[in-house]
Amino acid sequence: MCGFLVIFMLWKKIKKYLPFIGIILFVYLLIKLNIGKILEQVLEINKFYLIVALLLVLFYLLFQTLKWHVLARKQKIPVPFRESFKINLMSNFYGLVTPGKLGAVMRAEYLKKYSNIGKGLSNFVIDKALDLTSLFSLAIILGFFVLRERLNLMFMTYMIILFFILLVTFFIFYNKKRSKFLLEIVHRKLIPQKMKEKAKETFDSFYEDLPKKGALISVFILNLVAWIVNYVVVYFVALSLGIEINFIYFIAIYPIATLVAQIPITISGLGTREATLIGLFGLFGIEAVKVFSMSLIGLFIMAVFPSLIAIFLILKERNQKEIKQNEVHNIRESR
Repeated sequence: MCGFLVIFMLWKKIKKYLPFIGIILFVYLLIKLNIGKILEQVLEINKFYLIVALLLVLFYLLFQTLKWHVLARKQKIPVPFRESFKINLMSNFYGLVTPGKLGAVMRAEYLKKYSNIGKGLSNFVIDKALDLTSLFSLAIILGFFVLRERLNLMFMTYMIILFFILLVTFFIFYNKKRSKFLLEIVHRKLIPQKMKEKAKETFDSFYEDLPKKGALISVFILNLVAWIVNYVVVYFVALSLGIEINFIYFIAIYPIATLVAQIPITISGLGTREATLIGLFGLFGIEAVKVFSMSLIGLFIMAVFPSLIAIFLILKERNQKEIKQNEVHNIRESR
């Protein structure tokens, strides 16, 4: 027990430094590859392919919203699609600046307006699980059929094991009775007495109107489509930089790098994604500078640019909230 407590205390101290690992790796790659050469690649970009990529970003954002919007409807959360699109942009901003994109859980807070925090949380968790499941599916299937002669067999085995663990965990916790049994110790021992009632309400609402497993197939397919559109966008970025590679190899490589980028040791996959992409594209003789530039431009047009719009929406939302609070305060004061 003492050993466990020591490990837990060490973990609490170490985990706050984990996001810097990827950032340090990113800076190392930036310096090693020469910033001047990277800028040179960006300045010589083919504008036609870049414009096509920019136009396709809208389709990606639409599919990214649609997948969890359909899930929300199945949960009887009456959020309009236009509002879902806005929420998606705002929650993506929080995901951009946090390890493993976990900040995107802010979606649950925004969905409170149409339901409750429990349903919002379950929408996020189920969507995240299906997001990872579809990503693993692409990485394993395409990796096996397209890259099996180039990838280490042990690496493929690890991916399959992790995929199996994800599936088993998802199906265990998708059942309310099993979850209640497994989380009972956490509820009794770790949650303060004054928060127990609130925790119970959130747990019950989390499983309220949960769709049947069969109903999740359509959401899973939409996740697959969203990932494919994502990679089509980045493929046009690759073409704009003069990267010549068959699309089937490209789409087999990128899901693997995306999975590595999910490891919460960096922000937005910086460093870990680039290192993985450089290694995998290097198998096809593609220059590291071109791959690094592709990853950076892809990140900017897919995440950073939409986040600038999101910042405006977040500030507008906060301003409206403050105005409403002031109105309520003034009404109370007048009484």
